[in-house]
Amino acid sequence: MKMKLSNNTRGILLAMASALALSNVYIFSKAALREIHLAQFGFYWFGLGVLWNLLFIFFFKRNINLKGISRQSWGALLLIAVLEMFGTMFFFFAINTVENPAVVSFLANINPLLVGLLGFMLLKERFNTIEIAGMAVTLFGAVLISFKSKGHIGNIFLPGTEYIVIAGVIYAFSNVVAKKQIKKIPTSLLALSRVVMLFLLSFSALLFLGLSFHIPTTAFGNIAVGSVLGPFLTATLAYLALKHIEISKASMVSSARSLFVLAGAWLYFGTLPTEIQIIGGLLTMAGVVLISMGKLRFSGKD
Repeated sequence: MKMKLSNNTRGILLAMASALALSNVYIFSKAALREIHLAQFGFYWFGLGVLWNLLFIFFFKRNINLKGISRQSWGALLLIAVLEMFGTMFFFFAINTVENPAVVSFLANINPLLVGLLGFMLLKERFNTIEIAGMAVTLFGAVLISFKSKGHIGNIFLPGTEYIVIAGVIYAFSNVVAKKQIKKIPTSLLALSRVVMLFLLSFSALLFLGLSFHIPTTAFGNIAVGSVLGPFLTATLAYLALKHIEISKASMVSSARSLFVLAGAWLYFGTLPTEIQIIGGLLTMAGVVLISMGKLRFSGKD
């Protein structure tokens, strides 16, 4: 018998898959940015992202009804694309500035707090006791991971962390708008629109700065892999998850990427996590489990 997944379970799995794909974005983008300028990186990263999204639409989403999208939804699509463009721009500013990509991931766990706050105020989302406990554990784990081995709070605020805060605020607003329009706009168009905007921005910056189109083969290899996971897979899975679960819950689940980034940074760059970071990562994962269990239990679904 074929097992049928509930909407909540499907949404959680999609959000987890998006988090796993996103965790690899931190690794491959940082590896490429160590060799080339940010504008060169963006041109190829988002250029390939446009290609992957167009191929996906051509082979799997040919039946998209563009005429069925209202003028209001087209306006929302443009707003989402612009917000995502600036949010992603500041995200990569942080990746380029902060030496360790794991630190960027850990500090980006402030995003669930921002998204949850907006979801509560604008979308009237509510949380049960188990979910609140899961959120607290997740954020506590993120705080532990954010500390360096000495545990001094001043070490958290490295140069570039301001970009993470700005990106988090922008992403929070983008997610709220996307949640309201998610059933009216095909997810493939949502994913494509942001990548097109980012590609045009990067191309303009490349020309303005007079940079070369030629980049090292190793950098292009990292971009080729990362562009599948980032501009295409991460965004597509994230938008699909929003069809099944609340934005605050999807955002909380995505915080699990911190542990994935820890492992990826260790394997790819040879950077070993500290004991406190491992403990924080496990707490983050435990928080994600609590959030999922809380929703399943109180919704009466399994």
